[in-house]
Amino acid sequence: MPDATIRNARIVTLRGAPGFRRGADLGRLDVIEKGWVSVHDGRIAGLGAGDPVHAFGEIHDASGATLLPALVDAHTHLLSVGDRHDEWARKWSGTPYLEIVRDGGGIMSSVRAVRKASDAQLDDALNTRLWRTARLGTGAIEVKTGYGLSVADEFRMLESILRVAARLDRVIVPTFLGGHALDPDLTDQVDSMIAEGLPRLAERLPGATVDAFCDDGGWTLEQCARYLKKAKSLGLALRLHADQFSVKGGLELAIELGAKSVDHLEASGPEQVQRLAKSNTAGVMLPCCGFALDGRYAPARKFVDLGGALVIASNANPGSAPSLSLAFSLALAVRFMSLSPEEAITAATWNAACLLGVEDQVGSIDLGKRADLIMVDGTERSLIFDVAGPGPRWVMIGGAAPMYEVIP
Repeated sequence: MPDATIRNARIVTLRGAPGFRRGADLGRLDVIEKGWVSVHDGRIAGLGAGDPVHAFGEIHDASGATLLPALVDAHTHLLSVGDRHDEWARKWSGTPYLEIVRDGGGIMSSVRAVRKASDAQLDDALNTRLWRTARLGTGAIEVKTGYGLSVADEFRMLESILRVAARLDRVIVPTFLGGHALDPDLTDQVDSMIAEGLPRLAERLPGATVDAFCDDGGWTLEQCARYLKKAKSLGLALRLHADQFSVKGGLELAIELGAKSVDHLEASGPEQVQRLAKSNTAGVMLPCCGFALDGRYAPARKFVDLGGALVIASNANPGSAPSLSLAFSLALAVRFMSLSPEEAITAATWNAACLLGVEDQVGSIDLGKRADLIMVDGTERSLIFDVAGPGPRWVMIGGAAPMYEVIP
């Protein structure tokens, strides 16, 4: 891949102490007002204020534009096939999402489509969406299974994610969402996922992360507890969807078991927010759900003020967050969750990288890290205030310079 040097840029480095940024630190971006970054062999080889000291390859003059680390999306359901347009038409006419789920729609719609798809169709769908997310400014990204439900189909999804990831020079983190929804036709679904699926995962990907959905339309608290405890005993890491529609005790379970994150939190009350904020478990908030479903947004401002480790993610999926743009999620977080632009950016770069365990590679602009970079006109706030715009001026993934470019 070609080497490059970017000069005359406003550089949002996000360098700082290791670990999640909390409280006032969430809004500290560590900005070089006028500086340079050099890229060699796909890595950041130099950076500093003023003019380049060590230049590599072609020189790009940023003309005062802002350079940031590419966004890191820590919660997506990017692998799906088919569409749910009919369900959206019902929703727009006033039918609640959970009623659609009870009628056999929702997650089960995507499950039926995934089961019918060939491996090539799964790979192609994921590859296409990955390309689109990159064009919109996302570098490293998490991709969940969850639309298979049976052990066999969940592993078909997992293998698709691993195949596609192996072909791309990009940080792609798989998550095994073996506890997403209950299929009425699979009477032994929970037992087989716990007894067969989790040991198979521990053998295929030791230390991998598992996830489940503890809420209306998902698994019960008791089922999630059995699943997560078994996963933990096998050395697997834990995450949990909880408190989206109602409070079932999933948040408390996740904290008790030392989960990496609890995701959603739209229904969380003051007691849940405070408990999570004081724990080592991150809170992943997904504002596209509020925009698309019911206008409810998780209490990000309160969570941050209490010292919580906040991550903002897209939740990109065909049923409740039909957007591939993490920048749009950040815009919603600022408008409806009372975050500052700086806090939102940190939550979707550095903190997201920490959650995924890839902060040594991405999430900030620093020596030796991957050259996953985006450039926006004006300051970093342009990324948030240009709602539904074309995306960054250009995006560099792994030093490909530029990988995606908007012609001025």
